[in-house]
Amino acid sequence: MRLYLVQHGDALTKDVDPDRPLSEQGRADISRLVAWLVSSDVTVSRICHSGKTRARQTAELLGSVLEAGGTIHPAEGLGPNDPPEVLLQQLQIVDEDTLISSHLPFVARVLSQAVTGSPDLQLVDFRPGSIAVVERDESGAWHLIYFACPGFF
Repeated sequence: MRLYLVQHGDALTKDVDPDRPLSEQGRADISRLVAWLVSSDVTVSRICHSGKTRARQTAELLGSVLEAGGTIHPAEGLGPNDPPEVLLQQLQIVDEDTLISSHLPFVARVLSQAVTGSPDLQLVDFRPGSIAVVERDESGAWHLIYFACPGFF
């Protein structure tokens, strides 16, 4: 099972729009990410997002091409400051490749918790539009497969 952790794309500031939708740069970065993932033959069975506008829009852009069956939906526990252990525990019974569109510090903490057992070790430098992919092996251990950020794809 692979878990795709995506930090939402660049968003407008609160003073421009309190809902903080994706900026033009954010949409462009996520569109490039979509193209890169498609060229890598990535598909996922489930896409979840935090429910915040910028995470939802990121999930929708990714899901328009990557999602193979099922729906794109908001999920509890994916907010910026939610504990990563809850998501990882829920994923122990999931076998389908899953994409999570969320925020910092949540995505960084999930990655760290999965790979090292501690949510507080910074493994990579997430930026808006970044993706980290981890894979769970048969023993239940997670391994970092790759990390990429805008400018790479």
